[in-house]
Amino acid sequence: MEEEIINRVAQSKLVTFDLEDYYPKGERKTLDIKDWLYEGIILREKEFRDHVEAHDWTLYQDAYVALHCSTDAIVPGWAFMLVSSKLAPFAKKVVVGSPEDLETALYQTILENLDVSDFVDKPVIIKGCSHKPVPANAYIMAMTKIQQVAKSVMYGEACSSVPLYKRK
Repeated sequence: MEEEIINRVAQSKLVTFDLEDYYPKGERKTLDIKDWLYEGIILREKEFRDHVEAHDWTLYQDAYVALHCSTDAIVPGWAFMLVSSKLAPFAKKVVVGSPEDLETALYQTILENLDVSDFVDKPVIIKGCSHKPVPANAYIMAMTKIQQVAKSVMYGEACSSVPLYKRK
């Protein structure tokens, strides 16, 4: 006589938290201002402003934008501010930095407003594998937020998780 296989994971109170479920929909774009600098390294105000005025800002409609300079130029803060003022009517969000910096900023907003009431006094597993570009910082922010209320926090999959935190 064969015994019935019981899925103990499905019967447990374990809650899975998947950061991919919170991944903001929308196009990501980068804007490198190096081509607007003299020889890619010197910002000449008049020429820079001319490039800013001539640029087609509609290309960033409803996009998330990472604004940066890929050369070792010293860019004054006002330059990024000027560019962001032109992006503001079109882009959903603008950050100065890399695409990963952009993803981190997006997740920071989401995780700061995350309702963690479903995790109170429960074992939580933060799902580890992702197909979307979830930044490492998002995992840290999720851990910090969930740890405040959860009984325990693990990382990975239910079949092979790594324990990270257990309330005493």
